Amino acid sequence: MSLHSTVVIVDYGSQYTQLIARRVREVGIYSFILPADATLERIKSCEPGAIILSGGPSSVYDSDAPELPAGFVEYQAAEKVPVLGVCYGMQLLARALGGEVEKAKVREYGRMIVNGTPGSALGLASEFQAWMSHGDETKKVPPGFGLVAKSSSGSFAAMENPAAKIYGLQFHPEVTHTEGGQAVLKKFLLELAGIKADWSMKNVLEEQIEIIRAKVGETAHVICALSGGVDSAVAATLVHRAIGDRLHCVFVDNGLLRFEEQSRVMTLFKERLHLPVTCVDAEERFLGLLAGVADPETKRKIIGGEFIRIFDEQALRVSRELGHLPEFLVQGTLYPDVIESSPAPGSSGSGGELGGGRKHSAKIKSHHNVGGLPKDMRFQLIEPLRDLFKDEVRELGKQLGVPVEFLQRHPFPGPGLAVRMIGDITKENLDTLRAVDEIFINEIREAGLYHEIWQAMAIFLPIRTVGVQGDGRTHDHVVALRAVTSSDGMTADWYAFEPKFLSRVSSRICNEVRGVSRVVYDISSKPPATIEWE
Repeated sequence: MSLHSTVVIVDYGSQYTQLIARRVREVGIYSFILPADATLERIKSCEPGAIILSGGPSSVYDSDAPELPAGFVEYQAAEKVPVLGVCYGMQLLARALGGEVEKAKVREYGRMIVNGTPGSALGLASEFQAWMSHGDETKKVPPGFGLVAKSSSGSFAAMENPAAKIYGLQFHPEVTHTEGGQAVLKKFLLELAGIKADWSMKNVLEEQIEIIRAKVGETAHVICALSGGVDSAVAATLVHRAIGDRLHCVFVDNGLLRFEEQSRVMTLFKERLHLPVTCVDAEERFLGLLAGVADPETKRKIIGGEFIRIFDEQALRVSRELGHLPEFLVQGTLYPDVIESSPAPGSSGSGGELGGGRKHSAKIKSHHNVGGLPKDMRFQLIEPLRDLFKDEVRELGKQLGVPVEFLQRHPFPGPGLAVRMIGDITKENLDTLRAVDEIFINEIREAGLYHEIWQAMAIFLPIRTVGVQGDGRTHDHVVALRAVTSSDGMTADWYAFEPKFLSRVSSRICNEVRGVSRVVYDISSKPPATIEWE
């Protein structure tokens, strides 16, 4: 961190905390997240150029609500470190500095119109749309602060004290639904805080290579799990750049992959990325373990555990060649994997937010990367992408020379089609799902829409419905289609296809995929839904 200007984000449990970090990085400034119970000394050790206090699910009046670190107000007053409070963070500042916070008479969730004060230091527009998520509100700003924005319902939406370098926003500038939100953050960071933008993926590449070399040493060997997705491919290429032939890649065909995925990705790995890869056909093993398993969390844990057992076997194979076991395992874990797998549930306050934090947030779902690994795993983990978002990984991949057409592939979950098949998993149903998905994705490509969409997929539903085909009654499967737009995967909107497109896709699926007679399209956003169904 000493290499870069740093913004510390104190995480009070908001589902958007990692998104704040991403927005700061988009400005070219390194951001670092600390939990709500971090001490003042821990914060000071980061030498922050600014501090952002996140939102969260608590009420400032809850008995177990997270608070500002002891001594924070005095430290800020003495050092004049710029501080921005967002949602719960604004309420914490208001209360700590002599203002008043109380239960809102009208809770605000989703898009709201906000009216800003002309000439505010934060540069707020006179009218703009903002994303709200709160049940408490500031009723009186602290002494020395100006009220510089109100929502259309009359609640306080922003306060500032430029002399003290303290600012508060009740709305979420980090969410894309907030008009001009990134401009507000940029003004705070570059102008009001005066931070130098000196962080980039080129820096990350150079630093991670040094970190990997230092961790692995000069003799240890590394085994890498290649899933066929962007994340693991970039992670493998990065580690290969750092340690060369001491990397041993394994691609496991678990029977849960997309249409012809094995042949496609093995060609890429060997001919384009020049990675040393061993392919393991483990379809029977995985499908045998997953037979009769419908619970999505159980699916993830079975898949994660069996992956590690296979890597253990591959490590023994490599050890016979080397004379010793590989000591490390590479995974392409990303920030969203971590945020949505955060452990302990937090308090139920009026903040109206879930996920994202550690102690003060609620777990949404586990990911096989971070939630399904056995405790007795023999490898030490290398996760060079753990602090990055998907778009940052793609940029890092460009720096590494990974083919652009591969980097632009839609995200694919680690557990594969297991979490796109609701209920029991069978090979027959997987083949049906693969055929449906291939038609959907190919139609998207042919329509020139692939790069407008963040992620598209087909989902196999555990129901049959009555249909009519060839003048006869059928009782066949239902499949769902889903396509979303997003910049980071943290929030997402459903993609509004033209009706003719959906009609064509539905017709092809029902005519070409035996056993499917009904197609539905998912128009849920995230939140309240997640992108994947399980």
